[in-house]
Amino acid sequence: MMRTRISLRQFFFILAIASLNLCGCAEDGLQLVIYSPHGKELLDDFAKRFEKDHPGVKVRWQDMGAQDALDRVRSERANPQADIWWGAPAPLFMRAAEENLLEPYRPSWAAAVAASYRDARDRWYATWITPEVIMYNSKTLTREHAPQDWDETLSEKWRGKIVLRDPLASGTLRAIFFALIYRQYQQTGTAAAGYEWLRQLEANTKTYAANPTLLYLALSRGEAQFTLWNHPDVLLQKHQYGYPFEYVVPASGVPLVPEGIALVAGAKHLDLAKDFYEYVTTPEAYLHAAKIYWRIPARTDLNFSEFSPETDPRNFPGLPLDWKLFADSSETWMKYWDAHIRNQGKASAK
Repeated sequence: MMRTRISLRQFFFILAIASLNLCGCAEDGLQLVIYSPHGKELLDDFAKRFEKDHPGVKVRWQDMGAQDALDRVRSERANPQADIWWGAPAPLFMRAAEENLLEPYRPSWAAAVAASYRDARDRWYATWITPEVIMYNSKTLTREHAPQDWDETLSEKWRGKIVLRDPLASGTLRAIFFALIYRQYQQTGTAAAGYEWLRQLEANTKTYAANPTLLYLALSRGEAQFTLWNHPDVLLQKHQYGYPFEYVVPASGVPLVPEGIALVAGAKHLDLAKDFYEYVTTPEAYLHAAKIYWRIPARTDLNFSEFSPETDPRNFPGLPLDWKLFADSSETWMKYWDAHIRNQGKASAK
């Protein structure tokens, strides 16, 4: 067999051509980068579906907390690494819009979303509405004995029996904390009574989980009996992974959190990001997400007879909320909680 020898100069020439080809793929916009808190199951599913319908495209998603996503987009503003930000409570998108971190885009279905679920300048739109509920371990609690409303979680019988996601990194917990502060804020115009409520909740909280996986493990192992969490994840973890989770819809109402989607300002692949934006918000995509991931659509023009009661917003009475106030005040409120309430309520309760 004859062997072909190449010179060192030829070797580096071939290497350079290969590098140019690789760079060309990136410049051609064939890789889409997504920041999202929607969970690996949903993200991987929609990424593969999009790749199948868009040959040659690679979707790279990064699953992270909603607040973490905002922090990443903010820190990378000089050199954006993500193309699209998919998922987070609307107030986080409001803050990002005010900081000029988002690229305006008006989707084809813009008229089918309520004005309160979209930005007036098209910088973000809600895709789903997420109810926040009380999630409990069905092996250690029955539905009748689980807390039936928010205030019942403060009972001394739950001392050391609650696990919560760390709210500093979690858009879900920030939304819940805001809603519980806002109940009193509406009457008094201050957050003081809400802080006191959170101080009593802190007294019953055993630990704060650094990520959702640790939250699920702590609850399923019986290290705690319940948590405050979002409705879709309760059902997803129960049906896909067999976790012993059930939920209670608090009698006084629940925060109905609009979950947004937006293009990142200065993104490298805006046209591809727009294609993905439209792809995950078609009627077919909404129905798939509802059936598999228990997501409730924000669009009002869908055929809701095809959706199950678990994804019907009429089954989740909403608490009155001011999302603009959330966007303006939640950071201050969370800093106060971190400095004056976290890990201090237990000591004061002894």
